[in-house]
Amino acid sequence: MNDEGIQNKIEQLVQEEHSLLQLDGQSRSADKHERLTAIEVELDRCWDLLRQRRARREFEENPDDASVRDAGTVEGYLQ
Repeated sequence: MNDEGIQNKIEQLVQEEHSLLQLDGQSRSADKHERLTAIEVELDRCWDLLRQRRARREFEENPDDASVRDAGTVEGYLQ
């Protein structure tokens, strides 16, 4: 996926996240919470991939060699 594709995916996820946050009891809260958590993880993975691609480009490496890291790795980063 190229940078534009990653950014589009991020925008879609953010829109879905905002839509879910707008719901007031229209869906079961457990389902809503589960989906929001999944969106958060996927957003983190997308941002990580975008950062990898930018770093590779900065150091004159091929950005297409960047890869999506698993959720455990991305979520394990120190804040």
